[in-house]
Amino acid sequence: MDPFIAQQLLNWLVLSSIYALIALGFSLLFGVLDVIHFSHGDISMVASFVALGSMQYLLASVLPPGSGLALLLACLLAIVATGLLGIVIDWLVIRRFRHAPAMMVLVATVALGAVVRELIRTLYPQGSNPKPFPALIEGSTWIGGVVVTSLGVFIIVTAIVLVSGVALLLRYTMLGARIRAVAEDRDVARLMAIRPNRIFAITFFIASAVGAVGAMFYASYAGVVRFDFGVQLGLIGFSAAAIGGLGSMPGAVLGSMLIAGIETLVQATLADGASYRLVFGFVAVILVLVLRPSGILGKPVFVKV
Repeated sequence: MDPFIAQQLLNWLVLSSIYALIALGFSLLFGVLDVIHFSHGDISMVASFVALGSMQYLLASVLPPGSGLALLLACLLAIVATGLLGIVIDWLVIRRFRHAPAMMVLVATVALGAVVRELIRTLYPQGSNPKPFPALIEGSTWIGGVVVTSLGVFIIVTAIVLVSGVALLLRYTMLGARIRAVAEDRDVARLMAIRPNRIFAITFFIASAVGAVGAMFYASYAGVVRFDFGVQLGLIGFSAAAIGGLGSMPGAVLGSMLIAGIETLVQATLADGASYRLVFGFVAVILVLVLRPSGILGKPVFVKV
């Protein structure tokens, strides 16, 4: 295979993996709660700032300078903290709109995303400025004329493990059965001694924690993080979930691969393609949804009137 094509295929797989982790949260939350959580990208991006702040604190007061353990501990703390933040968001905001019209939840979560961004910008030191984000894993090698970075391989492998793990959890565990029961019918689930609010909290934790991993991968891959990165990442993640079919995990992965593929192709073939990659990606989203509103793998919903 031509080295240029192989390099672009590798870039495509890395981007697909990052987007899939964000899109997975959208599909999981929609499948269980039947709501579109538009602040999911911003909540996920909080993890990058928690990781940066935690790493700086650990290196300044606990661990020796240059210790790789600081980054590992900071990332683990960020994942857990973001998962817990998801539970808090559900308790403070989303729960109030359980039985409200979908438009109210949509507006509330859009406003919530703006609040999260402004809090990061205001509370984090010099939060308006871009922050350099370290590579989670250093190193690279040449294979057949292709640059294979350790970070890229780590992102792909981790995404496969996480997506597979969530799929196995939902299909083969007692917790997964309860999540599916609540997603199918909350009232019947209550009759089976399942507490929907507890399941909602667990679902928010899983979606937010997985999103946190995707956001830190995004920041590490770009080498920088900004307080408003969550907007772009959230739009891409939601678009991937929507064209794949909201509520469908395979659809979220497929949609992520489609958007990442278009971005990679545009950047590789057009002059200054990096400036227009999102334009072509979102045009593709519009075309898919016009032709198939329920998404590629989504099931049409029929409502009697």
